[in-house]
Amino acid sequence: MLAGICVGAATAALLASGGTGAHDPALRAQARFADPGASSTAPAYDRTLVPEGARIEVREDIAPDGATTVGLRVRGMVPGHAYGAHVHEKPCGVDPAAAGGHYQHRPGAGATPRNEVWLDFTTDARGAGRAVTRHAWGFRPGEAGSVVIHDRPGNSGARIACLTVPFRPAGR
Repeated sequence: MLAGICVGAATAALLASGGTGAHDPALRAQARFADPGASSTAPAYDRTLVPEGARIEVREDIAPDGATTVGLRVRGMVPGHAYGAHVHEKPCGVDPAAAGGHYQHRPGAGATPRNEVWLDFTTDARGAGRAVTRHAWGFRPGEAGSVVIHDRPGNSGARIACLTVPFRPAGR
């Protein structure tokens, strides 16, 4: 429980402040989910789990040592549902598969929270949810392009929504 409180506090601080320090302002991408034909930036592939009007915000902060913090915030989702979310290799598209696979720090080393960016969350009674994760490593140039929301937490599940995010590599 204490870990959940700390993660919640860290998420709130990251999303509210625009970053974790004055050295490098956070990248911020936000959108309202839309039908895939209407939006290639934030397509919703499942309108049951991602209702009309649902919103997403993703922030990235790169520390001077290259560590990367990624925070996610959603509103208007299904209340009380547990979702999975991960950074994927490519931008979103009309087809859910367009985002490619999960970004991996060490390609082929396994689908784990230490090797990938996992942002699993459960929404509250109003359909809002948050997640944050920090890794000592940063993204390689051009190899991280979106955050995909899945219908359940963990390393698999149907792709139900996506947000294209122009993630920055460490050192920029």
